[in-house]
Amino acid sequence: MKQKFFKYQAQTTPHPLAMEVSHANGCYIYDTNQNQYLDFVAGVSACPLGHNHPKINEAIQTQLNKYLHVMVYGEYIQKPAVELTQLLAEHLPKPLEKTYLTNSGTEAIEGALKLARRATGRSEIIAAKNGYHGNTMGALSVMGYEERKQAFRPLLPDVRFIEFNNESHLDHITTKTACIILETIQGGAGFIEPKNNYLESVRKKCDDTGTLLILDEIQPGVGRTGRLFGFEHYNCTPDILVTGKGLGGGLPIGAFTASQELMDLLMDNPKLGHITTFGGHPLIAASALATLKEITESNLISDTLRKEKLFRKLLKHQLIKEIRGKGLMLAIMVPSAEIANALVLESQHKGLILFWLLFEPKAVRITPPLTISDEEITKGCHIICSVLDKIAASHTN
Repeated sequence: MKQKFFKYQAQTTPHPLAMEVSHANGCYIYDTNQNQYLDFVAGVSACPLGHNHPKINEAIQTQLNKYLHVMVYGEYIQKPAVELTQLLAEHLPKPLEKTYLTNSGTEAIEGALKLARRATGRSEIIAAKNGYHGNTMGALSVMGYEERKQAFRPLLPDVRFIEFNNESHLDHITTKTACIILETIQGGAGFIEPKNNYLESVRKKCDDTGTLLILDEIQPGVGRTGRLFGFEHYNCTPDILVTGKGLGGGLPIGAFTASQELMDLLMDNPKLGHITTFGGHPLIAASALATLKEITESNLISDTLRKEKLFRKLLKHQLIKEIRGKGLMLAIMVPSAEIANALVLESQHKGLILFWLLFEPKAVRITPPLTISDEEITKGCHIICSVLDKIAASHTN
């Protein structure tokens, strides 16, 4: 199977982890050699309820027995999609009330950028250095990391970049700016939180200039930070909210949400302003609905902040310089990329799945399922500290 994997399936890096998965359940993934791995990554935040969750499986099976794809998005009334978008609206502040469902987070970013230009009649887009919003051409254009995008130029014109958390750079937002797009918490950069009321300042500048604020909640959304959406921590409501990853409960999804006034611009002048065949797929919408219900009707969101404290208490080591992030969106900062690589790879040998971040080589991702138990947190943190002990000893010698 490994030979076929490398021969027939396109790769994203020269050295993928290449673990052959047998099955997964709860917070564990199992390989075909009967090895068990505690999952501290959750599919890069895409599985908030863990693996093989019974309520998600039940919702998928029920919908599977009714119908799958029947018509391109937006033409037929399909109950799972309607109920999902309604539930989102019920849990979002005004004026965020109408949602367009897509196949992925990056597609939702594309739709949000198009909507901003359509609504304002302006072309300029402002994004953040070290920001990440996906890899399609529009999303790549607002990625603030030149090394990953230079091979694909030319990209979208009229895109400018500012430093996240640098309030003086907000003067770049003017009456010529269609939108500013930011991650609520910068993911690929190393889980950087907004500081000193930064997002409030962004919101005010947007209001003063008629600029739309797009917040990318693809990673921090759906309960991961101790609120349903990360922006709720920072007294800032976006004009367009983008989500994905965890919303699908393990199936592919994206969504962008705005006021009815804004969203209705996509259906006329021109008609079909944004279209998709499989967006809002009934099977995926059913999974997302079950996921969102479980997260909003349980104590998982409030428990996330308590679990964060447990992680911070247990992860004490001379090689851990800092723990960034909020809730169960955490990044261990170590002294070097070499140590980060060793921690990820050696932890997998010891039965713990960790992962890297996109742009910060000294960071190691901890984004487990929200359902993770205190015992599993303790077990995983013990493995991390034991691996770091081994790394420290080797560096001393």
